[in-house]
Amino acid sequence: MSEPGSAPARADWKQIAAPPAGEPDPGAEPFVPMGLQFELREQTPRTGERWRGATARPLTAVRPGTGEIRLGVRPVMRSARGNWVHTPGSWNQLAFHRNRLTLNPEHHRWLSQVLALHRAVRGVYTSQETDWLYLDDFESPLLWTLFDQAAVLGLHLAGSKKDATVSVGRAAHVSLDASTHGADLNLTTRLLFDGVPHPAEHAGAIGDHGVYGYLLGPHPVFTLAPAGAPLSAQQRRLLGRPASALVPGDEVAEFLTDFYPTLRRALPVTSTDASVSFPQADPPLLVLTAQFRPRQSLTLDWHWEYREGARVARLPLLPAPGPESGATPGTVPVPGTRDEPAERVVHESVTRLLEEADRADTAPAAASVTLHGVDAAEFTEHLLPRLERLPGVRVDVRGRRPDYRELTEPPELTITTVETDQRDWFDLGVIVTINGRSVPFGPLFKALAKGQAKLLLVDNSYLSLRQPAFERLHELITEARALAEWDTGLRISRYQAALWHDFEDLADETEQAVAWRAAVSGLLEHAGLAEHGGPAAHSEPVQSPPLPVDLRATLRPYQVHGFAWLAFLWRHQLGGILADDMGLGKTLQTLALLAHAVAQPGEQTEQAEHAEPHRRRPFLVVAPTSVVATWRSEAARFTPGLDVRVVTATQAAGGTTLTDAAAGADVIVTSYALFRLDFPAYQAHGWAGLILDEAQFVKNSASRVHECARDLTTPFKLAITGTPMENNLGELHALFAIVAPGLFPSLRRFTEEYVRPIERGDTPAVLARLRRRIRPLLLRRTKELVAPELPPKQEQLLEIELNPRHRALYDTFLQRERQKLFGLIDDLDKNRFIVFRSLTLLRLLSLDASLVDEKYAGVPSSKLDALLDQLGDVVAEGHRALVFSQFTSYLKKAAARLDAQGIPYCYLDGSTLRRSEVIDRFKSGVEPVFLISLKAGGFGLTLTEADYVFLLDPWWNPATEMQAVDRTHRIGQSRTVMVYRMVATGTIEEKVMALQKRKAELFDSVLGDPALGDRALGDPAPDGPGPRGFGDSLTADDIRGLLER
Repeated sequence: MSEPGSAPARADWKQIAAPPAGEPDPGAEPFVPMGLQFELREQTPRTGERWRGATARPLTAVRPGTGEIRLGVRPVMRSARGNWVHTPGSWNQLAFHRNRLTLNPEHHRWLSQVLALHRAVRGVYTSQETDWLYLDDFESPLLWTLFDQAAVLGLHLAGSKKDATVSVGRAAHVSLDASTHGADLNLTTRLLFDGVPHPAEHAGAIGDHGVYGYLLGPHPVFTLAPAGAPLSAQQRRLLGRPASALVPGDEVAEFLTDFYPTLRRALPVTSTDASVSFPQADPPLLVLTAQFRPRQSLTLDWHWEYREGARVARLPLLPAPGPESGATPGTVPVPGTRDEPAERVVHESVTRLLEEADRADTAPAAASVTLHGVDAAEFTEHLLPRLERLPGVRVDVRGRRPDYRELTEPPELTITTVETDQRDWFDLGVIVTINGRSVPFGPLFKALAKGQAKLLLVDNSYLSLRQPAFERLHELITEARALAEWDTGLRISRYQAALWHDFEDLADETEQAVAWRAAVSGLLEHAGLAEHGGPAAHSEPVQSPPLPVDLRATLRPYQVHGFAWLAFLWRHQLGGILADDMGLGKTLQTLALLAHAVAQPGEQTEQAEHAEPHRRRPFLVVAPTSVVATWRSEAARFTPGLDVRVVTATQAAGGTTLTDAAAGADVIVTSYALFRLDFPAYQAHGWAGLILDEAQFVKNSASRVHECARDLTTPFKLAITGTPMENNLGELHALFAIVAPGLFPSLRRFTEEYVRPIERGDTPAVLARLRRRIRPLLLRRTKELVAPELPPKQEQLLEIELNPRHRALYDTFLQRERQKLFGLIDDLDKNRFIVFRSLTLLRLLSLDASLVDEKYAGVPSSKLDALLDQLGDVVAEGHRALVFSQFTSYLKKAAARLDAQGIPYCYLDGSTLRRSEVIDRFKSGVEPVFLISLKAGGFGLTLTEADYVFLLDPWWNPATEMQAVDRTHRIGQSRTVMVYRMVATGTIEEKVMALQKRKAELFDSVLGDPALGDRALGDPAPDGPGPRGFGDSLTADDIRGLLER
């Protein structure tokens, strides 16, 4: 190809006009034609007496004693005189003579293909007869394709004599003809080449695909033709032998009975003169032997049966390979005895019948099949009668055929609970009755657990388990059994009130233990699960106890209901979670419960397991350090009659034992840190109950403080939190593992049965079931439901554009961190510190570049500018504001800007020593702005004096921000609360907001059920799918999303 712009290349005309390489020059010497020579040769194998000389010789006439006859071929070429002479070296040196002898290349190629075809199935040619190949040895039918090509190429087929004739026909047919000769029977082999008879004794087989015939004499004739179908061994054996055989009259019957069935399947047997009548064979019969064995088992064996006259042949289901028969000794041998088309029709009808019955595994096969139990019963009752009626099939029964019958009436279920020696557990009994007979529960549940479709009973009756009642029963029993996870038989925890309700709905009759009825029925009524919204069947009325006489507060209706619910749990030693929205008075309701319980020492002493005589046990309240003092002040305000004491140091640091500190007290308040550090002392003391305030502090089931809360021995545990689930369902499981240990199975099974299906979002029924399970033991009311008089909360997103210098700096850091992190995210556990360090750097950079490095102090912070603009207007109009941030370093920069503008403020973070004084100073109204660290002041505070909230930086967890906002939007607020979320556009903060939305969806999907609240008792839980793909605080996919542009 020429280069662009260069002169076009010109092809050499000689290269175009010259003949291709290897083609003959028209003026050159012509090619020598070639041919294939045929010769009938007698094999003369060497013996001990004759070990030298040729192994075959030409045959000119067939005489008695002639040895094995074979048809040999060899390549020949036409001499200059026009005679056909063999090529030097013949087959072995065929390739060497082409050019030297100027042989016709097409003829040479054809002969080479003949040689290759022979070697393909015979191996390397090693015969001492290098001149000859024998057509008898050609196993491949491709030989006939070569002969067709020879005619096209003009390749000559010659004999060894000059006047010999060789022809290739289109078809050869070998059959046996029978005729009567008096009382005898004459059998004659008939060989036809293209319909023309030829003596069978002067013929031979070419493999199993063709026949050659010969006539010797002055003008030998060789005829070859392919067989219309593969030649059987009997057909090949008939060639080259005398054409006729006589069957004596006294043996004719034996021939027709014993030999004719084999012959007629091996080759065509005719009677051209119609003098012989052949016996007609019965069609093949497919026999099923059904062997009934002990222990309700059934073995199925299939075989074929052929019957011709008095002869019966039992044949295996599939033809046996090799020359020998798989037939029963003394019967007709297998080869050539099968009527395969007839077999196929019967086999297909049987297979179709069994496949339609969904029992393809029992279809006819060479190996026997054994059915057990209900499979044997169903096959016997339904399929054996149908097979017995099927044409071409016979069923032979061995052993006693059982009288199997199916029970079809609907089952009646009776479910009971029986008290055990364990306080929280009851034995669960299930009785199934069908057609008036009781079905043993053990085998029934075992069959359900295995997913069996039917169950066979000892009296040979069986029943279908594919009934709604059984399927639901299996689900419920599996759930109940999974709760204990040890081999105790079937039990149910009294925390499983909703699970019992499902059992009641399923059962025709229930029988409850007295203690069960008292505890569980009340829970069902409180949860609003009773039918038609009324009391649960057989339940005792749940009455609200009178409020404590020394309670110094007026409870709202929803708080009275909450107190009654807590009192009920206390009375029946049931734990629960009070999950009211922030600001609805959870502490007040709990103090009312404590006052109520302390006023009834007899009940308290009775409930405290192993209580020492006359020793009153106090309640233990565990709260965050920042909230401990709030409990003391709130108790003094609302329940002054309670002796509330605060533990502020460990026993070692304080010099006082816990026993001395708690002596005579009604309530002990301590922090999570002290509870964890001195847990052996808390465990040894004994308590009337455990109250976990801000219980999200124990949401991590792997933490030591969770383990302490779970293991503390006490008859009553209550978790108080406005956010029982912040990140994932595992946190909800962790809380219930403390307060209601029998409600859910282990975390592993809880993950398999609840978390993963809810994450996938494709099984709404699982989410609905989870809501039903937690509803009796979790009480949650929102402000919108129970405090409509509360002023509205208006939320607004303030989008902040970064200063151009700030934007350029952020984009530079973002690209660097993206490149670094994308290689680390896949192994998040190993690289978690590096990953979160980079995310934190990007969050700081979204706020103020100088937070990353003071050398960027000259880069303006657009967010602080916007905050100061907003605060200027808020303060000027006489409003008060709370300003929250995750980062104390950023709060201090905000404080510096407030100082510069002369705006007074209060400041609170984790290092603040006089926390209560700072809070009181803000409450007094001196400073209009309160700068608060989200971790230090996001919970446990009541700051209704403020009506503006600024969130300077978003956090992954929406519940944390909700808690912060609810410091002011709570009971006691009289003004509209304005909430501003400040988000830097085009930064990681926008991705954090999207992540917040997903977490909020998870929270709402599980705890957003209105039936968990006071206003909607009895309302069904919505069955909408949960959020997709959320299962941890921050997953690898979450982080990838945060780093996307």
